[in-house]
Amino acid sequence: MQKTWCVAKPSSDQATLLANINYACTHVDCQILQKGCPCFSPDSLINHASIAMNLYYQCKGRNQWNCDFRNSGLIVVTDPSYSDCIYA
Repeated sequence: MQKTWCVAKPSSDQATLLANINYACTHVDCQILQKGCPCFSPDSLINHASIAMNLYYQCKGRNQWNCDFRNSGLIVVTDPSYSDCIYA
């Protein structure tokens, strides 16, 4: 089966990204986003939202609807990991 990840759509507005982070992080452990952790940098809403949304997506079984986030999520087949920040 193809490995997939969930990221935030680049067209998403700041309020949506913030809501997605808050929602995802009430359901999954977002400690990886804390200052000093590998995925804190770059410290941007789009980056943090993508990581939080992917954590949620992976934990909930990688179903299409687990990456919807009111149509602000995008399922990708290219691993979005970078430097020490590994997308689960």
